[in-house]
Amino acid sequence: MDMPPDTRLGLDIKRAEQALMSAKSTAVKAADLSVAQYAALLVLSQNPGMSAAALARACLVTPQAMTAVLKNLEQRALIKRTAHPWHQKMLETQLTEAGRQAVELADREAVRIERRLAEEFTGEERDTLRTLLSRCVRAIQSGG
Repeated sequence: MDMPPDTRLGLDIKRAEQALMSAKSTAVKAADLSVAQYAALLVLSQNPGMSAAALARACLVTPQAMTAVLKNLEQRALIKRTAHPWHQKMLETQLTEAGRQAVELADREAVRIERRLAEEFTGEERDTLRTLLSRCVRAIQSGG
């Protein structure tokens, strides 16, 4: 092997990501949401009227995946989609009152996880971790 498995960082990064997603999945179940649905509602709560394409970029998913999430949220009356006043082909997405309540409930639970995670590190360590993770992303995307 060109690189021994115990020197590879990918598994460590994946383990942390899976632990976070598992914990958040459990947390947002209280609001009967998936992590993807919660992410979409959370972004919409801060950016009402966002298009599906912009929402997909903000949630780091494909437009196709976001379309499925939005369809489900709309069927459950957690969002409403209306034509943009100037761009009739673009749909603006807004939270309904039920959507606002769901994201508030889910976020209370998700924030507990984020706080536990943040409390494990000093402010300086959190900044360092963000820098290191950004470097990981750049290294992976560079393809070099």
